[in-house]
Amino acid sequence: MVDRLSFILITALSLLPSNAAHSNGAHAVGLGHSGPSMVKQVMQSSNTSSAATMTLPSSYFTHGEHSGLIFAHILLMLIAWFVILPLGVMLSVANLQSRVTVFTRLLFLSLNGVAIAFGIIYNSRVPNLYEKNSHHRVGWILTWITLAQFIIEVIGPFAGRVKDRSSSEEREALMPVSAQAITQHEKDLAAGAPNPYRYSYDSGHGTDQDSSESQSGTSLFENEEETLCSDEAPVMDGEASSFEVKKRGYALVLDSIRSRIRGAISSQILGILGHFNWTVDLLILPLGFVAIVSGMVVYGGVFRGNNVFNGLAHTIKGGIFFWYGLLTLGRWMGCFVEYGWAWNIRPPLGVVSARKAAVPSAEFVESFVIFLYGSTNVFLEHLAAWGHAWSAQDLEHVSISAMFFGGGLCGMLLESRRVRELLNTTVLTLPVKHTPSASLNGWITPKTYSFSLNPFPALIILLLGCLMGAHHQDSAISTMIHKQWGTLLVGFSVARAFT
Repeated sequence: MVDRLSFILITALSLLPSNAAHSNGAHAVGLGHSGPSMVKQVMQSSNTSSAATMTLPSSYFTHGEHSGLIFAHILLMLIAWFVILPLGVMLSVANLQSRVTVFTRLLFLSLNGVAIAFGIIYNSRVPNLYEKNSHHRVGWILTWITLAQFIIEVIGPFAGRVKDRSSSEEREALMPVSAQAITQHEKDLAAGAPNPYRYSYDSGHGTDQDSSESQSGTSLFENEEETLCSDEAPVMDGEASSFEVKKRGYALVLDSIRSRIRGAISSQILGILGHFNWTVDLLILPLGFVAIVSGMVVYGGVFRGNNVFNGLAHTIKGGIFFWYGLLTLGRWMGCFVEYGWAWNIRPPLGVVSARKAAVPSAEFVESFVIFLYGSTNVFLEHLAAWGHAWSAQDLEHVSISAMFFGGGLCGMLLESRRVRELLNTTVLTLPVKHTPSASLNGWITPKTYSFSLNPFPALIILLLGCLMGAHHQDSAISTMIHKQWGTLLVGFSVARAFT
């Protein structure tokens, strides 16, 4: 009997913790599960929470660690590419080969280098949250290009101005010289006529024809070198004399460096460097815009996978409108007047150079950009859902691209002088009776206008604004954004039509 009671008591005590745990778990969770299943559920929930805590952030924007480094990188890059670099490009395009231009280039490279250092340190401390992004490659390529351009800017004055191509065109356009004047100048030099000019560092010493230096047949630099190097150099009084001696010494050093560089670099290489420098000045700002936009995409962690095609389509649209607005603003301010782009009549060939006279009109460039976008963006947004059914939005995108393609092509054709003459040509039926020549003036087709009256750029932007304002989106916020952009484009097209 005692053994039986002892067995029952031991069995009850052994089952008591299990039942208590089961009752507490069921009361806490509110489910009537058994003990092993409850333990399994708790283990699964703990594993899920630990996996959630170990999941990497979706972008650098949501990653809070070392944010100071990436903020410093972004700030310095914006200052370098949006403030310093445009100033340097404007000075270079204006052919101002001065210390300010070189200093601006050096300041840009310094800020860009410090920003790159912050970016490298930040990337070494955080995980890679955007695999195979193009921002790093684009940034390094542009950095090396700008560094090469800076080297060309530095050696250019010593190697005989690598920008002789553009500067010669400016001299040709602004200071035309007749062939008779050049011939007379060469005759004067051959006859030994006195040279009315002198070197800027000469200060008037030894340039007169009656001086002993010019009569001896030696060059100015040889005499100055002998004066500076000989022990019997004339002694000059005052600080001005020492300044003149230092200035002549610097001039001799610069001439020596210039002669060495000219001997090491041929004229063909200098021409290639000049073309490279001129091309970089034209393309570096749009390429910098591509680098900044790609950095924004990588920092935000957007346009991943197949969504890259949708991102490309919208980025190309926004980039075109951004640069088109800057171009229009520059035209309004009077830029590109030598090309006839400032709503003025194009200067004739005798006033500007042949290259500038051959540049097409601004309306042709606008129509070409519209045509290029329409021809390359037809299926770009549908590539994100390639193989699936075409939606109403896809058809709207294709219709906009087709409108851009056709409207841009019509605009380019209208800017052709031959096409305008062909449109003005009519088939006339002259009267059978003899008519005096004075009365035939009414049958002559009038000459075409000398400035552009192309309506297609403004018309295409107007239709685009109307379509974008009515473009249906999945969310209310996206629909309102498209409507605001459409209204903005309509207002721009109206203002553009008035010009």
